[in-house]
This record gives sequence, structure tokens and C-alpha cells, in this order.
Amino acid sequence: QLQLVESGGGLVQPGGSLRLSCAASGFTLDYFVIGWFRQAPGTEREGVSCISIWGGNTNYADSVKGRFTVSRDNAKNTVYLQMNSLKPEDTAVYYCAAVSPVSPGLRAYSSCSTSPSPYPYWGQGTQVTVSS
Repeated sequence: QLQLVESGGGLVQPGGSLRLSCAASGFTLDYFVIGWFRQAPGTEREGVSCISIWGGNTNYADSVKGRFTVSRDNAKNTVYLQMNSLKPEDTAVYYCAAVSPVSPGLRAYSSCSTSPSPYPYWGQGTQVTVSS
């Protein structure tokens, strides 16, 4: 059974940092494109970042560029989202999701997407709260 599990969320002060992890069980993350998404109460789920299967391509939402960094460690079967200079508006439940690189929802095998629509596999989410 294919499962994704996020961890690393918590309460942090504005300007602080957190590193989220997305671990896989039941499959090897090497062969999947990974996206990070977030959803605050009363809002739609939004794409934060994504990383292609070999890590060669990444994308970021404008709101997090320069502050967030996505990376993958295939040896540990884990993808990370390093979040620096956190702001109160980053408060949300953060989700990771996986999709095959041959999905018709992706532009190319080596690409990734910050749109949630191509992703069939989702974790349960981890809460990030930025507050003083």
C-alpha cells in the first residue's frame, strides 16, 4: 500500500525555520515527482513547491521563493521542505503528494507541477503555525 507521511511541523515564531519531511512506505520515492502543498482554514489548497524525479527541476510559489527549499534524499526515501524566514501567513496544514513522471498531467518526464490536480497520492498533512 502506497503511503506518504509528513513530519516536522510545529509552532515557530516569525522569522524562524522548520524542515518538513515527506517519507514514503510501500513504494520508492525515486520514481515519483513530489509536490508540497498547503491549506489554511477557509482557503483552497495551494501549491508551494515541487521537485522532479531526479531533483533536477524544482518550482516554487512566488510567495515562498527565496525562503523555502525543496530537496530529496533518495537513499532515505524522503523529500524535504526547508522553510526559512517564516511568516504568519505561512500558517497552514502542509501536505506532500506524489505522481508518476509519466502522468499526462505533467508537461514532461523531467518536470514537476505545483498544481494539485496531477497528484493521486497524498499524505495526511502536518500543521505549521507561525506566531509570536
